[in-house]
Amino acid sequence: MRKTVLGLAVLLAAASSCCQRAFTTAERELIAGSDSLMYVTTMPADSAVLRTPCAELSSAELASPLAVTLVDKMLHTVQDPSQNGVGIAAPQVGISRRVICVQRFDKEGEPFEGYLNPRIDSLIGPEVIGPEGCLSIPGLRGMVPRSSEIVLTYVRPGTIDPVTERISGFTAVIFQHECDHLDGILYTDRAIQIFEKN
Repeated sequence: MRKTVLGLAVLLAAASSCCQRAFTTAERELIAGSDSLMYVTTMPADSAVLRTPCAELSSAELASPLAVTLVDKMLHTVQDPSQNGVGIAAPQVGISRRVICVQRFDKEGEPFEGYLNPRIDSLIGPEVIGPEGCLSIPGLRGMVPRSSEIVLTYVRPGTIDPVTERISGFTAVIFQHECDHLDGILYTDRAIQIFEKN
């Protein structure tokens, strides 16, 4: 029995370490070495990073200056007129970590905000089919079914305490799209129709 419990503890520790790891040297160099506007990965050229499930940030990294820098640069990139997006995920700038930025249309002033280790806990209500595009799939749009409301847990940049929030409407759709990126899923995988963007 004792060996079984010890073995289970080792397996749980190993599973935890595979999901939470330190920024790699390459990730550190990419974050620190880029200017405020980061390169946006696109399909099919960058399919390896876009299709790779992302690792969570460790507890130490949640409050690290590097995580805050990454969010700041992602925010600058998604809001640049050359991109003109409403959300972006870390793999879209070449970083396989669970970090997203989303425009909050449900808040006054419709601010862009960063989220660390976001996780959708619940999908609520009927699915609604609506148009979506993606910075990583230029020239195309699709009609995608999404839940109209979600429950989201995340950590704010510069902190370590998780926050849980209920989000609805178009903002909930953006969160679903960006969280899909963190699992290597693109909107084209869920779309019922894909067409060229006018």
